[in-house]
Amino acid sequence: MFKRLMERVDRMMGRGVIDDELYEELEEALLQADTNIQTTHQILDELRKAVREEKITEPAAMKVRLQQAIASRFSQPGETILFRNFPPSVYLFVGVNGVGKTTTIGKLATRLVKQGRKVLLAAGDTFRAAAIEQLELWAQRSGADFVGAQPGSDPASVLFDAINAAKARGMDYVLADTAGRQHNKANLMAELSKVARVVEKAVGRPADETLLVLDANTGQNALRQAEEFTSAAKVTGLVLTKLDGTARGGALIGVYERFKVPIKLVGLGEKPEDLVDFDPQAFAGSLFD
Repeated sequence: MFKRLMERVDRMMGRGVIDDELYEELEEALLQADTNIQTTHQILDELRKAVREEKITEPAAMKVRLQQAIASRFSQPGETILFRNFPPSVYLFVGVNGVGKTTTIGKLATRLVKQGRKVLLAAGDTFRAAAIEQLELWAQRSGADFVGAQPGSDPASVLFDAINAAKARGMDYVLADTAGRQHNKANLMAELSKVARVVEKAVGRPADETLLVLDANTGQNALRQAEEFTSAAKVTGLVLTKLDGTARGGALIGVYERFKVPIKLVGLGEKPEDLVDFDPQAFAGSLFD
């Protein structure tokens, strides 16, 4: 996701000189990758300190330290999505329209069904007929069960019915879509809070995961989205979509640092297998590829 940034770093370091001009160009490159200014300054301060204390004189060695400074921003416990031993495990997917919620649910359903799990998809985004249709199509493709309702139905009621259906059918997972837009933001957030309460009532505990889906191309707007959705729902993890080919991933460092919500899944392409668990070490190794 930092491919273009790293190409620029390579050109800058091709001069073979570590000086103030190089640091200024690094700052500009990080900001253009949508890293917020506070985080950018922290990264560069760490870099300056390492160069000074470790007596780094070669730009190649400095590049390694820059990679480490960026990768450390994503350090987190090695946790993936949670699976309960007393099913069904219930995952709520939240986020604005267009970030890839429904596609992410479909990809995860495909993975789980291939693992031999019984999965039910719940169409909780009842405000868009297209979202219901798309989720039902993913259910058919993946071999998952499906519970939906007519457009305009009460989302919380749909999810309540879906969880009860999952219990009756012996399902392992309920993957629930939610609306990304209503006629105003206050209503959307109130609806999400209601959905969370109804899920807790239906399953006897809060949703096992509430996953906030963010588009890696969103830039600094990802921070605002994270702020709104974490205030409306107890977000337990982030899903980052469209990481293939974007140079604007720097904003995600700020999202993680501010909210300390672990990144659990990343979408790297269009195929179902392109949804993978987030691995900080693998991610760090890929930054400079």
